[in-house]
Amino acid sequence: MEALGDGGGFRAAATALAVAVLSLLRRALPATVLVVTAAGSGLVDGFALLLMAAGWSAGRRITGAGRALAAFAAALVLSSGLGVLREYPGFGPELPALVVFSAAFFLATTVVPGLASRHWSQRRTLLHTLREHNAHLLRERAMVVRQARLRERQRIAQDMHDSLGHQLALIAVHTGALEVDRELTGRQREAVGVLREASVAAMHELREAVGILRDGTEGPEPAGDARPAARG
Repeated sequence: MEALGDGGGFRAAATALAVAVLSLLRRALPATVLVVTAAGSGLVDGFALLLMAAGWSAGRRITGAGRALAAFAAALVLSSGLGVLREYPGFGPELPALVVFSAAFFLATTVVPGLASRHWSQRRTLLHTLREHNAHLLRERAMVVRQARLRERQRIAQDMHDSLGHQLALIAVHTGALEVDRELTGRQREAVGVLREASVAAMHELREAVGILRDGTEGPEPAGDARPAARG
């Protein structure tokens, strides 16, 4: 009796150690752990919970439907076959029913969790891919909007430079020429000088505005930017 007790204790300890090792390896080697656990569940007791966890990990982590199907099929054959041979080593009328029950038990406790975990993993992967695709589309849309806004600002800046800049340059040129006209009185020359200085200041402000519209780059100087004519 003591020898039997010692043998039973050793078997229980070995089973617990095997379950612990397989539980640690089920994420790194899901297919191998599933097959080994299925074989162990057919030979000894104590692997039922691990078999369910191994089915969950295998369904989630085995890449490829063919590999997953092969792993679960091998596990089904080992678990059901070894379990039936252990419980009913002979052949009789009860054998088909026992095989069906063992296969149904394996499907319920291992295949169903595997399918559920695979569906959950694929759904999570799909959602992650959709989020990345959506973020990529949002970035592209923001880039397109930014480029369109930049083109519009550049167009407005170019229009301002071509129209207002040219007109202000003409005003500066003509007022500079009038300022040195000897027929003007001092008061008239002073008024023309004020007008010329105002046009030059307006051109500088226009150049700053054009630079701001072009994302801070300094705009080109208006064509015909006239410098104050030398006083006679």
